[in-house]
Amino acid sequence: MHAPAHWKDAQEALSASCPVMRRLIDASGQAVLQPRGDPYQTLARSIVGQQISVKAAASVWARFEARCKGKVEPLKVSRMRISSLRECGLSVRKAEYLKDLSTRFVDGSLDPQHWIEHDDEAVIANLIQVRGIGRWTAEMFLIFNLLRPDVWPLDDIGLLRAIGIHWSDDPEHAWKHRSVKASRAEAAQLGERLRPWRSVATWYLWRSLDPLPVSY
Repeated sequence: MHAPAHWKDAQEALSASCPVMRRLIDASGQAVLQPRGDPYQTLARSIVGQQISVKAAASVWARFEARCKGKVEPLKVSRMRISSLRECGLSVRKAEYLKDLSTRFVDGSLDPQHWIEHDDEAVIANLIQVRGIGRWTAEMFLIFNLLRPDVWPLDDIGLLRAIGIHWSDDPEHAWKHRSVKASRAEAAQLGERLRPWRSVATWYLWRSLDPLPVSY
């Protein structure tokens, strides 16, 4: 498996600075984050998969691919009718989102080459202009496609749950209440200790809840 270039440095730094992260990293074995390659397809898949099961999303995506006669590409999708997209199992709203995403790739208002030189917040600001893409989806894109090392998705329920589990008895975070998950404020406070490798910490925290490596 090919890890992102920063992965080893992040493992070493997190393990040295945080006993909880050291334990999670040691328990993970050889698994590492597996990046998604194509920016357009990563974002299109995120829209297709919103609020449905992984199995249902895979089924809809397979029909969508078949309707595109192979590869799902911006120009093809921008020219498709809403009715054709609906026949793949997409809702009207998701069909409209995919059309908006595709049109923006075609006209250049979304350009992956520009994102390379932009910081995380600038990329997020660009992506959330697309209908159907919010901050969480943009953050997943930063982690899994652009491989940004220091993303801390405070709206992610899995991250908050894992923090609540693993730091419940941390004396440095003597939180008065302990429920199933940490609050956003608690997670933000903890995140300051994990800079500049919060994406890597997030991945290991996700994996502590599910042995299958996370992928978006």
